[in-house]
Amino acid sequence: MNTITSIEDLKKLTEKQKKENSKYNKIVTLCAGTGCCASGCLSVLSSLRNELKHKKLTKKIKIRTTGCHGFCEQGPLMVIEPENVFYCHLKPEDIPEIISKTLLNDKIIERLLYADPASGKKIIHEKDIPFYKAQDRAVLGQNKLVDPCSINDYIANGGYSALIKILTSMKPDEVIKEIKKSGLRGRGGGGFPTGRKWEFCRGASGKPKYVICNADEGDPGAYMDRSVLEGNPHAIIEGMLIGAYAIGAEHGYIYVRNEYPLAVEH
Repeated sequence: MNTITSIEDLKKLTEKQKKENSKYNKIVTLCAGTGCCASGCLSVLSSLRNELKHKKLTKKIKIRTTGCHGFCEQGPLMVIEPENVFYCHLKPEDIPEIISKTLLNDKIIERLLYADPASGKKIIHEKDIPFYKAQDRAVLGQNKLVDPCSINDYIANGGYSALIKILTSMKPDEVIKEIKKSGLRGRGGGGFPTGRKWEFCRGASGKPKYVICNADEGDPGAYMDRSVLEGNPHAIIEGMLIGAYAIGAEHGYIYVRNEYPLAVEH
């Protein structure tokens, strides 16, 4: 990848990636977060890749493996775009039928649809599932749009545009003022205002300064930070870079536990 030195460079790369994605008739987004991996998504993924290769469809249908979609109990799950078809509890043997019916002929496979537990109604589109409709997925919403191992996917969805904006048009104090105005707070129990924290750091004496990303989770069964690390790691890096610019830091560390191998890898 060429070095990006301006907003124009980023826009060109963004449009290039969007154009590349538009070449495909379908994009199959398969959740490959820890929850779905535990449910067998890697076997489903292997079957999907093999079948598409065997049928010579790899130039027409794109596979996007992503981080957690948030609906772990329904895994392995996939979303087929542009129709937004949601299939769940998938098995490797389901793949040939998905390709022949849905991907090639736009036919819905009823048995793979999500069933609303309250009404028993089968729901075709992800956007119509009550679980998703009731949420504003501000943190994990971008997970299904990006392959966490692809910086181009992140850039195609607006990634690093905020960083380039502040580096080319804002002073550190202006960034802090904007963060304070946003009302952003820490996601821990204290809910400390982020803008004030950055302001204190910038005003503190001594050098060098550091940005520490605490991605550890001590609560049993909790993995909110884990899902961001696995599914959208560039968002964390971009946020750390913005924070570093605002407070005058030169170094950054991400603290992540060794029991999160997929998060560490991504």
